[in-house]
Amino acid sequence: MEIDSKVINNLAEAHEVVSEENSQYRKDQKLSIVWRLFEEHYPPGFLKKVVAEIIATFLLVFVTCGSAALSTSDEHRVSKLGASVAGGLIVTVMIYAVGHISGAHMNPAVTFAFAAVRHFPWKQVPFYAAAQLTGAIVASFILLQLLDPIKNLGTTTPSGTEIQALIMEIVVTFSMMFITSAVATDTKAIGELAGIAVGSAVCITSILAGPVSGGSMNPARTIGPAIASANYRGIWVYVVGPVSGTLMGAWSYNLIRVKENPAHAITPRLSSFKLRRLRSDDGQLPNKDPLNTL
Repeated sequence: MEIDSKVINNLAEAHEVVSEENSQYRKDQKLSIVWRLFEEHYPPGFLKKVVAEIIATFLLVFVTCGSAALSTSDEHRVSKLGASVAGGLIVTVMIYAVGHISGAHMNPAVTFAFAAVRHFPWKQVPFYAAAQLTGAIVASFILLQLLDPIKNLGTTTPSGTEIQALIMEIVVTFSMMFITSAVATDTKAIGELAGIAVGSAVCITSILAGPVSGGSMNPARTIGPAIASANYRGIWVYVVGPVSGTLMGAWSYNLIRVKENPAHAITPRLSSFKLRRLRSDDGQLPNKDPLNTL
């Protein structure tokens, strides 16, 4: 008995549809499993932290590399000192803007150092680093279009030897991370001033390091412009230097951190910022037992 060709075609088409549906179902099932695993191992709102790091690093690179590029092409438009100050100020404002969301690392070396001293979970490091590199690369390519015909987008390259630049990057990044560890991880430090302290450290050290190494202190800040400008000279310096410096800075502060409170210092010291927030309308402190706030 001969089978109608239309019936055969219909059966073949039906089989293809079923196969596609099964394939799509398996893909959806795999995605569902991956998402469930992600939710199990990462806290709620983690994706918001990643997005915050992308935005913060984007603005950091956009301002620092943009001002550095303009300074290099014509110092009458933006001075070298102005470029260093701009870098410090953008760090300050981004710490106050997203510090409460993601910690405002904006720097893979800082994220790595915090994880090394157990102030940040290792499993979140790859996501943070990817977010920071993404923000830096996107900002660099946007600058490439906006500042045309300038091709050197604030790239950081050694002015002298690579060893000189490496040592400078280690020292200035050590300084920046030492201060960051103090104001960001120590409850005895005045946390409200973290943005000003870290931003000032970046500004001061970049003024010193600029003529020698460019004062990067941040692998993402170097890699983004290097890719956009196709200039990779000495790029290893700006990966090894900041990572080494941040690790030493974080470990050094951990070494000198006061870990035990004396008996007479159980009540936490109030900074002027906290005192003003605690005062009532008539200028008196609320009548609360300080121990209840511990």
